Amino acid sequence: MAIRLDTPLGPMLARFDDAALTALQFCTDQEADAGQPARQPLERALSEQLQRYFDGALAHFDLPLAPQGSPFSTAVWRALQHIPYGQTAAYADIARAVGHPKAARAVGRANGANPICIIIPCHRVVRTGGAIGGYGGGIERKRVLLDIERRAMAAATAAPLPSTTAAAA
Repeated sequence: MAIRLDTPLGPMLARFDDAALTALQFCTDQEADAGQPARQPLERALSEQLQRYFDGALAHFDLPLAPQGSPFSTAVWRALQHIPYGQTAAYADIARAVGHPKAARAVGRANGANPICIIIPCHRVVRTGGAIGGYGGGIERKRVLLDIERRAMAAATAAPLPSTTAAAA
């Protein structure tokens, strides 16, 4: 079953099997028309967590995932989930992390085939040297996603610490 999600970056379609999210992709309005509203608990959880992510209030998703791909691709997707929120890694870094240090291009292909964008954060992968690189959802969306995370991290580090005096009183 596919559900439609309206996000600040445009419509998305999400697909599920019996127990997990199998796909989350940006789509056209016409493609999104095929989706239904979120009704099941997992669908509602996805919708709520995405909204919190776009609001800069969620750094880690808590959803069961079941992306389908080759062993190499799934290894890459697991490695992507270890890139810290608000940070980036180069394709070459991911290649080393999956034990294939010369496979940066293959990592790029697996990254581009990621079926669960945002949650498996393929937008956090950049070229060596920091150039933004590609993104299946479009470069502008990639920039916005990275900016959301950077702003949230900056706000979190700028927030005042709770007063220890008040706690002691």
